[in-house]
Amino acid sequence: MTATTRVVIVEDHPVFRDGLELALAAREGIDVVASVGTLGEALRVLADVGVDVVLLDLGLPDGGGLDLLATLRRRRSSAVVVVLTMNDDPRVVLSAVRAGARGYLLKGAGRDEIVEAVHRAADGGVVFHRGAADVVVRALTCPTPPQVVAGLTPREMDVLRLLSGGLSNAVIAERLGVSAKTVRNQVSAVLAKIGVPTRQAAAEWARSAGV
Repeated sequence: MTATTRVVIVEDHPVFRDGLELALAAREGIDVVASVGTLGEALRVLADVGVDVVLLDLGLPDGGGLDLLATLRRRRSSAVVVVLTMNDDPRVVLSAVRAGARGYLLKGAGRDEIVEAVHRAADGGVVFHRGAADVVVRALTCPTPPQVVAGLTPREMDVLRLLSGGLSNAVIAERLGVSAKTVRNQVSAVLAKIGVPTRQAAAEWARSAGV
């Protein structure tokens, strides 16, 4: 861990964001280099300044936190992401971890816990609230991607491959010669079977599974 941990806060709620910034800035060894409320602002900041840790809310007005995680992975960014959110859905936890998050905390966490998470993440560790840790451990004993893929129908496999290419429902429907409504239903079935909440997460899952 460097002498000073450089942190970017990405949080759309201004009161919570300001309070978090004040709490972190008051701690020795932490430098809050930016505090932003949108995905676009976060991407611009992270492209311009050196950052050790990103504290990331998943619900942003112009996109999801998972999109930011995916972008940082494509950029091969060295910034470590700790999710700080109200969302404790196990599927979202797993999607965030699969997308590269090194930590997952709920907003009910105390200030000391958040500060400790920042330092641990900057030092190469991982940090999860108890529920998230349980989800990650259970995932290690869940069916592997090949087993899950085997449970998809041939048409669902086609949909998943097209999703992984970033295609819209309208384009997928045209490619497969079916209605948009049929595609919506098939996408929902695929998300449920592979255990992810969003199309972006499904695309990441498909790539990691080699689909």
